[in-house]
Amino acid sequence: MRIVVTGGAGFIGANLCRTLLAEGHEVVALDDLSSGSAANLAGTEARLVTGSILSAESLDQACDGAHAIAHLAALGSVPRSVAEPLPTLAANATGTAMVLEAARRHGGLLTVLAGSSSVYGANPALPKHEGLVPQPLSPYAASKLATETYALAWSRSYGLPVLPFRFFNVFGPLQSPHHIYAAVVPRFVAAALAGEPLIIYGDGQQSRDFTYVGTVAGLLAEALTTGVAVDGPVNLAFGSRVTLLQLVAELSDLLSTPLTVRHEPERAGDVRHSQAANDRLMQLFPHAQPVPLREGLRATVEWMQAQREGAS
Repeated sequence: MRIVVTGGAGFIGANLCRTLLAEGHEVVALDDLSSGSAANLAGTEARLVTGSILSAESLDQACDGAHAIAHLAALGSVPRSVAEPLPTLAANATGTAMVLEAARRHGGLLTVLAGSSSVYGANPALPKHEGLVPQPLSPYAASKLATETYALAWSRSYGLPVLPFRFFNVFGPLQSPHHIYAAVVPRFVAAALAGEPLIIYGDGQQSRDFTYVGTVAGLLAEALTTGVAVDGPVNLAFGSRVTLLQLVAELSDLLSTPLTVRHEPERAGDVRHSQAANDRLMQLFPHAQPVPLREGLRATVEWMQAQREGAS
C-alpha cells in the first residue's frame, strides 16, 4: 500500500513511517518541519513532502496515488495552546478538515486520526471511556475534540471511512526533550541523564496512562492496512495509571541512581488524572499487547543516551 503520514517527520509519525516501511509499504510523509525533523526519517525510504496540512496543494501532492492516510500532524502542548490558542486551533481543527477534504478528493481514503485523551478534561470519572461527556480544559483539548468530531461528521456526511483514536501520553524514541513544551517523559529522562532536577508541576500525584510509541505505531499500522473504520472515538491505551512520582521512582530504579525532584506551581489546563478504558480498542484489535512501561522507558533512555553521545 501507499500510505500518507501527515506529521510524518514528527515523533509518532516517524515511528509509524518506520513501522510501515518494515512491513513493505510505500510511505509518503507530509510535514512542514515546524516541530518534526527530516533527520527522524534519515536512512529510510520514506518520501518526504515538505508542506503544510493547511495547503491543499501540499496535501494533493502527498495523497496522489495513496490508499490511506494517517493524520498525525498537529500543534501539540496544552501550555502552548493556553498561551497562544489560535495557531493550535488552525493547525488541529482547520488542518484536520483540510486533510479530510483531501481524503475525499482522492477517492475516499481511509483516514486514521490522532485525537487526544485531553478531551476528557474536567470529567472526573475513571477509567475514561468513550461514552463520557468531553469537558476540555484547554484550547488544545478543544482542538483535538474538533479533530475527531470533524472526522465523524465527514464520515456521516460523505461516507468517508475514518478511525479517530484518542492517544494517552505517548512516549519513546525520537521524542525531543529540547523545546519549551516538551512532554514529561523526555523531560524527565533528559534531566536525569544530565544530573539535573526533574521538574514536576504540582504535587506529583497526578496520574497518566503512558503508552509506548512502538505499541501505538503497531496499532496504527494494523488499522491502516486492514481497513478498520468506526463510527466513534477509540482510546488507544491499556488502562495503566502511573503517578509522576511513581514515574520518577521507576526511572531512578532503571538508572540505578537517586533523582532530585523540584516542584513548580500547577499549570493551567493540566488534567489531574488520566486512565483509559480499553474495551473498544480490544474489540477492534483483540491481539493488541502493550509494551510494558519499564521496557519502553529503557528503550527511551538508550535512545536519548545515544543522542547525547552523538552530540558530544
